[in-house]
Parts: sequence; structure tokens; C-alpha cells
Amino acid sequence: MPQTLWNLLLLRTRRARKGIEKIVRCLESEFTEETLELLLKGMSLVFAVSEKYRKNIEGFVGRYVFRSEDESFVVSAAFDKGKMSVRKGELADPNIRVYFSNSHALLNFIFSPKPDVLSAILNQEVTPDGNLNYLYKFAYMANHLRLKGIELL
Repeated sequence: MPQTLWNLLLLRTRRARKGIEKIVRCLESEFTEETLELLLKGMSLVFAVSEKYRKNIEGFVGRYVFRSEDESFVVSAAFDKGKMSVRKGELADPNIRVYFSNSHALLNFIFSPKPDVLSAILNQEVTPDGNLNYLYKFAYMANHLRLKGIELL
């Protein structure tokens, strides 16, 4: 009950819906670093609003760095204490660095109907550096958000 009231007061549900709509618009256009950052911030906002979605990160601690091989984009995400934070640039001491061969590889990885981490690695679209379990966890959370979307709010 207090969480619902808090979300209502801060208009988080409305901001989350607008964020999801903005992500869809960005994905329809050409991919940029801002799109990845927007996707991650959208995930963060949905974690803050949706108790169902937040269950994915209860007790989870992880630090991710997403970057292209040509370093045209570098965005980081950190999970700790049931919250997710996002920033441009690289976090110190990440659990995993995920290198994407290009922006198309990132979109295929995150938005494929059935994300196949192993296939992406074998096709050299994704090169992980760190614990692969973190990559599987992220793929699950991104796919869950894509499939459930507005239902989570």
C-alpha cells in the first residue's frame, strides 16, 4: 500500500508508460547510444513502479557495461538493493562487459523473440567479458519487459 501511494504521488506509472512509448518510437528509428540508455532507464523506471517486475532484482547485485566494439556507445547499469541505476560511460569493476559487434547486433540480442545468448556469441555478434550468468539474467529481464510491457504496470 505505501509503495502504491508513493508511485501515485510521483506519477511513476504515467512516466513509465510515456517512457515505454518513447522507447518504441526510438526503436522504430535508427539505433543510437541514447536508445540503449533510454531502454535501460525505462527498465529502471519499471522496476521502481512495478512490484511484479521488481521481484527480478530482489537481492540481486550486478554491474554491467554495454559497449560496441568500435566504442561508439558505452552505457553501464548497476543493480543493488532492489534498484537499478544507469549512466553513460563505464562503471568500475563490472561483473560483465558485453561487447556488441554493431548496433544491429544489440537490437537483435535484446529484442529477439527468443534471445539466444549462445547463438549470439557463436555468431560473434556479442562478446562477453565476465560471468555469463549475468548476461543470461539481463536477457531474461529485457525479454520479460518486452513481452509483458504495460501488463507489469
